[in-house]
Amino acid sequence: MRLNLKQIILLLATPMLFGQALEEVNPPENIKTIIFKGNTDDQFPVVKLGEPIFLEFDDLTAREADYYYKITLCNYDWTPSTLLKSQYLSGVDNQRIINYENSYNTLQAYSNYKLTIPNQNVRPTVSGNYMLEIYNNSYELVFSRKFVIYQDLVTVAATVKRSRDFNYINEKQVVQFNIKASGIQLVNPKQEVKVAILQNNYWPTALYNIPPQFTIGNELVYKYDTETSFYGSNEYLNFDTKDLRAPSAVISHIEMDGLYNHYLFPDIFRDERPYTYYPDINGDFAIRTLQGDDSSREAEYTNVHFFLPYTPEIGLDDVYVFGKFNNYELSNENKMTYNDESGYMEGVIKMKQGFHNYKYVIKRADGTVDLNTVSGNFHFTENNYLILVYYRNFGDLYDSIIGIGSANSRNISN
Repeated sequence: MRLNLKQIILLLATPMLFGQALEEVNPPENIKTIIFKGNTDDQFPVVKLGEPIFLEFDDLTAREADYYYKITLCNYDWTPSTLLKSQYLSGVDNQRIINYENSYNTLQAYSNYKLTIPNQNVRPTVSGNYMLEIYNNSYELVFSRKFVIYQDLVTVAATVKRSRDFNYINEKQVVQFNIKASGIQLVNPKQEVKVAILQNNYWPTALYNIPPQFTIGNELVYKYDTETSFYGSNEYLNFDTKDLRAPSAVISHIEMDGLYNHYLFPDIFRDERPYTYYPDINGDFAIRTLQGDDSSREAEYTNVHFFLPYTPEIGLDDVYVFGKFNNYELSNENKMTYNDESGYMEGVIKMKQGFHNYKYVIKRADGTVDLNTVSGNFHFTENNYLILVYYRNFGDLYDSIIGIGSANSRNISN
């Protein structure tokens, strides 16, 4: 396949940062509602080799701008692989996204873009960590997202336990699991096999570099306590704007000012309150609307107003509304400000119609982020855990993923 001039320039303009771990880059304010998933509802693409992944996003400038995509294979630690692209891709990336439509009958105009991989131009051929990068017509990186491709060569059986540490027995959850090799021969598993454990598909708190505690034949056993423990946090708060004109148990009232404005009832600090279970989707969101049939281009954007009482726990630190709606970024858009008349921390975020999970986090003056100061930590909390099993044989140049496992704390045991 021959490259055109734009593809050649983009390839040459892209830095090859070998040795430097790649991080997800979040987009400018005109790019909203990035949906990135496999064949499940979870917006976290972990797919078997050959299965499709789907990307969708909106550009609020509605100018039908050109966007291009690039795929990079990464190692276990998210540094770029030294493999040539021809060794992990069939075909050529750096292609323009050609599937897009403008919004229909909405107050906020936008262009909706969609991309499916594999497609007629490119197909990943090996398992492992991948980074998908989106560039604009000026060859500037707009945003990037991680995704994972795996093969079923091992089976992973996992359970969630309460912590045995009495200091955290009511706050932490422990993931214990076994890896059983069936389709691959593990000669030196402590050197060849690595794992990553994620809570609710959130990369920043993932656990790495945990060796097997012991082996039994072809089975690797991970029955740690502190090494594989996570804070339980609390169930996410939520609201649903699928009906633009209907208040609800969490939406106090709706106003119209250019766009619809949805005012939520004030939230509370839940750290000192008893745990209460109500279903959430672990920080995720689902776009839907009752005002049209195609939520991708008929769902409206609304201004959602958040309120949290100011307390001495906050002090002079920053408070953010936190969720998958913006990939858990702490930006000026979802930063709250203090209203001295109401005594509340207040925030306004433009969000697409649908069901959204969120919670509040505090960024301290030293840069650390307290994820659970406002929500609290409870071992009862329903959390989903994903275990990725990586493999690199002697002489291999990249880390493949030979299996995955999952467990949910809904079935937590002592």
